[in-house]
Amino acid sequence: MHEVFINYRTGDGDEAAFAIERELSRRFGDNAVFRASKSIPPGGNFPEELLRAVQNCSVLLAVIGPDWHTDPRLGDDRDWVRREILEAYAGATMVIPVLKGRTTERLRADLLPPELRRLADAQSLRLDVRDGESGLARIAEVVANAVPALREAATSGSTGNDTVRNTSSDVSGTVVQARDVSGAVGNSGPVIRDVHGPVHAGSGDMNNYSHTFSGDGATYVQGDHHGDISHRFGGKSDDGAER
Repeated sequence: MHEVFINYRTGDGDEAAFAIERELSRRFGDNAVFRASKSIPPGGNFPEELLRAVQNCSVLLAVIGPDWHTDPRLGDDRDWVRREILEAYAGATMVIPVLKGRTTERLRADLLPPELRRLADAQSLRLDVRDGESGLARIAEVVANAVPALREAATSGSTGNDTVRNTSSDVSGTVVQARDVSGAVGNSGPVIRDVHGPVHAGSGDMNNYSHTFSGDGATYVQGDHHGDISHRFGGKSDDGAER
């Protein structure tokens, strides 16, 4: 079940919604966060998927840009931004306004349709996408405190994406973990923590982002080269002597 529903208007809060979803998914797992353009699969029933997600979430984050309150669609019963917020309120779901950027002011009840005026009384968070690390961390903290399941997951690290889990059996040869390893690494032995980059434990060679050569000899040149290079391996020299 998606614990967090991200409500936003296309063209107004896309960038902030994406940043929030990415950060919360990283911390709590992909299945914890609903963002329509990501979470509704091709061919999925848009109205049904949206309503089901809103009705089953624990927190709705309403991303609000500078011109959010001036959009005339807020007064239209068919507007999905409006419908999602009202559906959340109908189900007693926590709704948190997220003010996008430094210039977005808190909502004023007198500028909103009557049905949405309670949104102006809700304590809000702020996110500036140009300096979003602290803002995203604050949003994640608030969400974790509001949703016990996510708070427990954040504490245990059981649903985050920072741990690499691999299972290999009956392997004879080399096992490769592609890309960098971030998090904890353990394989029936000591656990290596806070790893960022390739890891090698045991005997043998490790080659990272480099060429590997085998045989009697090799020549490797990287970068500019001016002149000649020649090697002779085995065989005889010009004077007939073994080399």
